[in-house]
Amino acid sequence: MGPLLNTMKDVKRDLKKKSKGIFPNGEKHALTLEEKWIIQSIEERTKKWNKNNVTRTEAYLQFYLYYPELHWAFLGHMVSRNGGWNMTDLKGEWFTKLLTDEEQRAFFSFLERGNWLIFQDIYPQFLVYEESLRRNKNLFYLLRSLNVSTFMETMWTYFWESRDPYPLAIALIINEQNYLEKRVIQNDHFKKAVLNTLGFKLYDFFHFNHIIFPFYISDHTQPSLVGETSTHFTSLHERIMLGKKLYALIFGNKKVLAGALRWAKDRPHTGSRKDYWPHLFNNIKEELPRSLYEPHIKDCELIKGAKHLYSPPLKFAWEDTPHQKAEEGDWFSDWRILEYITEQDFKTDGEIYKDYCKTLEKIELAVLAKSALP
Repeated sequence: MGPLLNTMKDVKRDLKKKSKGIFPNGEKHALTLEEKWIIQSIEERTKKWNKNNVTRTEAYLQFYLYYPELHWAFLGHMVSRNGGWNMTDLKGEWFTKLLTDEEQRAFFSFLERGNWLIFQDIYPQFLVYEESLRRNKNLFYLLRSLNVSTFMETMWTYFWESRDPYPLAIALIINEQNYLEKRVIQNDHFKKAVLNTLGFKLYDFFHFNHIIFPFYISDHTQPSLVGETSTHFTSLHERIMLGKKLYALIFGNKKVLAGALRWAKDRPHTGSRKDYWPHLFNNIKEELPRSLYEPHIKDCELIKGAKHLYSPPLKFAWEDTPHQKAEEGDWFSDWRILEYITEQDFKTDGEIYKDYCKTLEKIELAVLAKSALP
């Protein structure tokens, strides 16, 4: 129902028109009964899997296993695992000692809202793709009826014609971060309750800025880690660039991709950091309540005689959260956002082990310092 988009020049031309409010195949049209059924089915399936971080993370992985051409599905799975770990950290060994109950709840709400929003925007796009394959017909004009950005309608149509996975994956990163910008990052409530608080600056400094990807070098061993560190979380540009770097880490290295996929299939996501480092973390609390805190770790290993660090599964840390309907509105207004799709040679090997270990030790030092206060 739309124009053929065989080249990136076609994409640029299409987006230029849309940024001026000109739609080559018209505005939203009246849906047929069959199209209404498709939309309803997609909305129901999305709602089913959008219960919590664990269900979302699993849904991304299963979709990638069915459709490995959709690179973002696996990238989203791995990043969503990190989101779950950040959520459960708030109820884990350290942050229960560093943050108040109110701060823990506010930070969880912030993480959960972002995780929920991304899923309810991106998973319907995947389902429209699946339905298009099933019918051997481009159905991406339906994305407008699902409140997906017109930018993604163009990019999915290009993918449908070109079968090039890279531009679609980067387009989804661009879309995801722009989608979150006004709804979460620039949201007055989250600014006041989370982003501008001293507690968040502490949380951000210590832990929130690491995104780690475990992967097997050989089967069923302790996984190795690669990752990246975000330095300016509230910057839209920096978040898009971080997404591109994370994409390059996984899909630019066949060994990492194969090893991460083996690990992901071998270790279902629970939200506990025990999923990747059971030598350091446990999903059962080993310390006695109110016992004096003593050092646990050195160089990412337990000190002799020390208990494992508590890292609860998500289902024990937080209850499922009801959400208000996503705010409507299309973020897309400037075709030049397309410049982010240019391929770049990121000079990074994803080495993060030492920084991550230092971060864990910093957090523990902060806990020790606070516990020493009268």
